[in-house]
Amino acid sequence: MLQYPDRVRVHTALHVNQKIDHDITASVQRHAGMSKADISDRVRELDREWDIERIIEINAPTVALAGLALGIVHDRRWLALPATVMSLLLWHGIKGWCPPIPVLRRMGVRTRREIDMEKYALKALRGDFDELPKFNNDSALPRAEAALIATQL
Repeated sequence: MLQYPDRVRVHTALHVNQKIDHDITASVQRHAGMSKADISDRVRELDREWDIERIIEINAPTVALAGLALGIVHDRRWLALPATVMSLLLWHGIKGWCPPIPVLRRMGVRTRREIDMEKYALKALRGDFDELPKFNNDSALPRAEAALIATQL
């Protein structure tokens, strides 16, 4: 579904990306028949959803600081943990991959672009964008498809 290069998506198994894409499409289709208030509730949920980068940015220093504390208090060998974590964080910054990525993706953690795709498709359904094509019928499915197409990032 998504037509742009994304470092995390490139390093994610195809079936996992397809599941995430399917979930986005299903959510937009489900909300196409709902009220503007229901759509607004979902948009607010999406505004609060943590993307994969944020989760990694929180978890990596947490583990590194724990390793640093254990290295100072208990045994210097624990200092290998922050060195390893920071190396993996550097690798993630360069290549877009680190060991937690496959696990997080299988858990359904999305990239910011994936979250934004759903959010802006819902905003289009809600009528926030004038360029959304108009249809002669009120069928929810064509409106949902148009919203997804109109919001390709």
